[in-house]
Amino acid sequence: MPNIRLTLWGVLAAILFLNYQTWLHDYEPPVSAPQTDAAPAVAPARLGDSVPEPTASAPAPQTSPQTATAPAAASTPAIAAAASGSDLSPPALLHVTTDVLDLWVNLKGGELDRAELLQYPQRKDTPNIPVRLLSDAPPPTLYLLQSGLFGGTGEAAPTHQALWKSDETTFVLAPGAEELRVPLTWTDGAGLSVTKTFVFKRGQYAVALDYEVKNDGASARNLGSYARILRHWEHASRSYFDVETYSFKGPAVYDGTKSKDLNVESDSDAKYSATITNGWFASLQHQFVAAVVPPAGQPYHYQVEVANNQYLVTATGPMTAIAAGAKAQFHEQLFVGPKLQSQLAPLGRNLERTVDFGVLTVLAQPLFTGLNYIHKLVGNWGWSIIIVTALIKLLFYPLSQASGRSMAKMRAVGPRMKQIQESFKDDREKLGRAMMELYKKEKINPLAGCLPTVVQIPVFISFYRVLLESVEMRQAPFLLWINDLSSRDFFFVLPLLMGGAMFAQFKLNPPPADPMQAKIMQFMPLIMTGMMAWFPSGLVLYWLTNTVLSIAQQWRVNQVVEAEAAKQRS
Repeated sequence: MPNIRLTLWGVLAAILFLNYQTWLHDYEPPVSAPQTDAAPAVAPARLGDSVPEPTASAPAPQTSPQTATAPAAASTPAIAAAASGSDLSPPALLHVTTDVLDLWVNLKGGELDRAELLQYPQRKDTPNIPVRLLSDAPPPTLYLLQSGLFGGTGEAAPTHQALWKSDETTFVLAPGAEELRVPLTWTDGAGLSVTKTFVFKRGQYAVALDYEVKNDGASARNLGSYARILRHWEHASRSYFDVETYSFKGPAVYDGTKSKDLNVESDSDAKYSATITNGWFASLQHQFVAAVVPPAGQPYHYQVEVANNQYLVTATGPMTAIAAGAKAQFHEQLFVGPKLQSQLAPLGRNLERTVDFGVLTVLAQPLFTGLNYIHKLVGNWGWSIIIVTALIKLLFYPLSQASGRSMAKMRAVGPRMKQIQESFKDDREKLGRAMMELYKKEKINPLAGCLPTVVQIPVFISFYRVLLESVEMRQAPFLLWINDLSSRDFFFVLPLLMGGAMFAQFKLNPPPADPMQAKIMQFMPLIMTGMMAWFPSGLVLYWLTNTVLSIAQQWRVNQVVEAEAAKQRS
C-alpha cells in the first residue's frame, strides 16, 4: 500500500475528525435556561445583586474560631445589604497597577471591576490596546469577580455590596518591589471590623485574597466567605477554522478529581450545585481565564445560576463562629490572566487543566512541554516547532526506515507489478496470489506504510490543540511574513510550500496501480493545500517540516535499496 496514499488519507481522517467534533459543538440542540414568563418593565437586575444566605442554623459561639459545615446555598438568595452600606453612588474606584496587570477595584463590595493584561495586546497592529479580561461595562462585555463575607440571618456582613474604605485611591507596584498589598476596611459600628486585602506579586496573575476579622463586640458573630464570577454570555457557533470561536467559552468547575465545562444552555449545567472540597471554578475563554481557588480541605458549596443572558458561578465556604474578643482569617486565591501553565500549576489542584488539550491531552501535554523547553533554548516558537518535529521524526526513525525500505522495494518492482496486473486483469483471485508471491519473493510488506501514518494522525491533532490553546504561542512570530504562528498564513505561502512538498512526496513513492486512483492522488496535495490554508501557520509549518524530512529520508532509502539491488545483479 503506497505510503503517500496512507498519509493523505490519514490526514484527511484527522481533519474529518476535527470537523465531527466541531459539528457536535455547533449543532448539539441547546436547551435554554429557565426564563421568566413576562419581560419586566425595567431592566432586569443582574444576578450578582444577590448574596449567599445560610439555610442551616449558625454554629454556636466558641472561644476560638470553629468551622461548621458548608451551608446549602439557596437557588435565588436575597439579603438586603443596606445595613452594610450598599448604597454608593457614584461608585468609588481604586486604581491598581502592577508590571502585568492594570485593575480597578470598586469600593462597593471590593469587587474587581476591570482588569487589563498589559503584556497582551488585543491585536499585533495595536500594541497599546491590551486585552481587557474583566469589565464593568454593560452587556455584552459584563464580566466581574465578586467576593465578600456573609453572616447569619439578619446579621450585617461585609458582602460584595458593602461599602469598604481605603486610605489610598491609587496603588502602584514600586520598582524593585516584589509585592503590592491593597487593604480595604469595613466595620459594622458594633465591634465587628474586617480588613480585606488583595495581594499582588511581581510578574504574577494570581491574586491572593485575605480577610482579617476582629470581633470586639459583646456577642459571638458567624461569618463565612464566598467568591463568584458574573459574566454575560451569548450563544455562538464554533468552528475549528476560527480559533477564537472553537475554544470553549463559559464556566468550568473542578470537583477535586476532574474538571467539567458547564454549558449554560443546558438545563442540568445551568442548575449545577455541589459541595466540593479541594476544587475550583473558572470562567474560560480562548487563551485567558478568571478563576477562584478556595482554601484546601474546606467544603465549599458551588452553584451556577443563569438568567437574562448572564451566568453566575459562586463558591460559598463554611461558616465560622467568632467569639467575642476573638479573631479569624479567611482566604481565597484568585487568578485573572492568560492560561500560562507555569503560573496556573503552582496554585495546585490541576488548575492548569483550564488549558484544554482535548481527548489527546496525554500526547499534547508532553508535546507542549517539549516545545516550551526548546523555546527556552532557541527563543523562537517557529524553530521550536521545526526542532520538535525533527525529534519526533528521529524517535520514529526505525519505524519509518522499515516503511521506507518497503516503499523503495515496491517502487523497484513497479514494472513487474504492472505486468502481473496486465496478465491477470480479468482474474482477481490469480492476481492476488501472484502479487503475494511477488511480495514474498522480494520480502516486501505492502502494509509497512500503515503504522507511521497511524502515528502521525494523533500527533497532528495534538499539535493542532497545542497551537490552539497555548497562550504562550499567541501572536508569536517566526520569520519574515509569519508574525503569528497561532493564526493562518494570510499570504498562503506556507500552505503552498506544503502542497508542493506533498506532491514531491507523491512522485517519490510508488504510484497506485489503478490509473484513476493515480489521478485522484495527484489532486490530493491540491485539496490538502486548500484545507490547510485556514489552519494555524504553526500547524502548517509542522506538516511541511515533517513532509520535507520524510522526502529526504525516502530519497536516501531509495538510493540505498537501488544500490543493494545493483550489487545483487552484479
